[in-house]
Amino acid sequence: MSRAVLSVVLGGTHMRAALVDADGTILERSIADTPHDGEGAGALEDLAAGVLAGSGATMAVIGVPGRVDYQHGTVGYAPNLPAGWMAELTTESLAASLGVTVCLANDGDIAAVGEGYHGAGRGYRDVAYVTISTGVGAGILLDGRVVHGRRSIAELGHTTIDRLAQARGEPCTVEDLGSGTTVGRLAIEAGIEASGEAFDRLVDEGDPTANAVWEEVIGADAVAVTNLAHLFTPEVVVIGGGLGRSSPRIVDVIRDHVDRHGPPGLPTPIEVAPAALGDDSGLVGAASWQTAFGLDP
Repeated sequence: MSRAVLSVVLGGTHMRAALVDADGTILERSIADTPHDGEGAGALEDLAAGVLAGSGATMAVIGVPGRVDYQHGTVGYAPNLPAGWMAELTTESLAASLGVTVCLANDGDIAAVGEGYHGAGRGYRDVAYVTISTGVGAGILLDGRVVHGRRSIAELGHTTIDRLAQARGEPCTVEDLGSGTTVGRLAIEAGIEASGEAFDRLVDEGDPTANAVWEEVIGADAVAVTNLAHLFTPEVVVIGGGLGRSSPRIVDVIRDHVDRHGPPGLPTPIEVAPAALGDDSGLVGAASWQTAFGLDP
């Protein structure tokens, strides 16, 4: 019997599938655009089935960008997915389509497992993973296990960090103030036409306006990670996501803020480290999902 697991990570823009060995090695992979034309979860099932065919794998772990009801195997809230997907994203329907056992996972949780067991968090038992990308998300491992209740938790991006802005009806959450989307919005407001890598170059070249935008956004992320550190006191916080990995300075800024404002009196300071697995954190996490979630027999 194959020890490999089918891993699927569904995003608002792309969906990726891979066959992952028990040690976290990716044996095969495939990627496709996430359809927004009403095609629904059938496109995900086709992508997954193509990787699964002939593999001998008997389990699939599917990471989704939303709140997962782990008790019932359903997705409750996923604002970055096309309307209508949630009804089709259930362990029951996906298992019937793919012919294997299916586990649904919050994408932050499965990425935390990937980095905690096979990446930058390896060697630690208490690991926080934070993704800073189009949105902001998180997953937590304590003593090597995913922290969850009936539902997935640690929805860091939706927490409020500016109460006065909230009262005024203005952007106030971590995702409002600290995401890649925020960079684009603030850049336009500041009169900067560059985006993506072009914006990053302006920051690297010392453009004062671009740096002001960058510092405002990353400053919000630093506050968010520090709050997370107070809530869970991890040994290490791993920073991933497209924006989170765009510059080593991001980790430096967050580490400095956690050092100055995080939990006091710890015998060893909380480490802040860049993700080691890049875009593969979630895919690799499937290899150890059963152990991290407490599903091992």
